Amino acid sequence: MSITPTRKRELIEEFAKAQSDTGSPEVQVAILSERISNLTEHFKSHNKDNHSRRGLIKLVSQRRQLLDYLRRKDRPRYEALIQRLGLRR
Repeated sequence: MSITPTRKRELIEEFAKAQSDTGSPEVQVAILSERISNLTEHFKSHNKDNHSRRGLIKLVSQRRQLLDYLRRKDRPRYEALIQRLGLRR
């Protein structure tokens, strides 16, 4: 359900803008997208797990807020991120 530290490190290296960048919107959205996809897989076999579903809804909302922020501040970065992650929007 959660992501492993090695996978998180890989995502940070892939989406970071600088060497020690872990807080940029791109990195945060990439990590949230990974967690969301893991939870989505979890629900395929545990469809009555409503407590985790609440967490999924919170993660989706948090990712949406970050994407809205990035769209307001820097449209080309937003569009590039959406393209790289393959999100519908």
